[in-house]
Amino acid sequence: MDAFLNIKTFVLVARYRGFSDAARHLDVVPSVVAKRIAQLEKALSARLFERTTRSVALTEAGEKLYARAGDLVANFEDLLHSVERDESMLVGHIHILAPNTLTFSFLGQVLADFLALHEQITMEITLKDEAVNPADRGFDIVINGRSASYEGVLDIDLSSTKVVMCAAPDYLARKGVPVHPNELADHSCLVFRATGKSWVFHSPRGMIHVDVAPRLFADDNLTLLRAAVSGLGLTIIPAYVARNALASGRLVRVLADYPSQQNWFRAFVPRRRIGVARITALVDYIKERMGNPHWEEEIVANDWLPQALPRVV
Repeated sequence: MDAFLNIKTFVLVARYRGFSDAARHLDVVPSVVAKRIAQLEKALSARLFERTTRSVALTEAGEKLYARAGDLVANFEDLLHSVERDESMLVGHIHILAPNTLTFSFLGQVLADFLALHEQITMEITLKDEAVNPADRGFDIVINGRSASYEGVLDIDLSSTKVVMCAAPDYLARKGVPVHPNELADHSCLVFRATGKSWVFHSPRGMIHVDVAPRLFADDNLTLLRAAVSGLGLTIIPAYVARNALASGRLVRVLADYPSQQNWFRAFVPRRRIGVARITALVDYIKERMGNPHWEEEIVANDWLPQALPRVV
């Protein structure tokens, strides 16, 4: 068990990029974490971390170990728990990675409702808009809108979501209204980092790819929404994020004849984890809630997004 505890400690240090955060998660002091890492490095005859006064970074040997260790720890902990309980029962811990804006606006309530239904389940939610292989990073479920595939990971469609290009009327009055995607080179663009600087549009003649120069790069769609309303430039954001600002006239649609590519939210689950009852139950619950064709309207009905955003003076 000492070897397993040392590997688990290693996984947490790698995940949180520090001994102190790993120690808080394990409810021990940082010196205990350091001792366990030293024991593991001695056993492997390899240095696993490059240490500085502020953070740690994985060495090449550490990267190789981390690629396999997260899934190993999760599976072994499930094996230990299965000795004590019926695996068909909804009991245990779930670690989920989810996008910022979707969780703030909708998914956070879904996860809270699921926990309220199942008192013996605990959950850790990490927020980041990033395509991540859950098997490599120790997550039970990763939810995002990226197109990705990983060996040994099942991707499950949850819901499609429309995206719109929009801008504030005063920005368009200053800079002009583009009538073709190729004109975006002359405009300030507000870019979602996970989507990248290559914007894709549909046209009667096929797909149009345009590389834009970001005025703003952001990890969160709400930040892009506020920047667009403030007149900083053009942005492409989910329709449910822009809905209130469009309805109030603070934003207007642009290039409606060249729609952007529709996105799909998906759940990525390691195949080894899909047979665990609590994981399957949560994925099914999220899929049911997002399978409702009116789930985006539910966000507006809950008034999560303000009807009018203040103008920056």
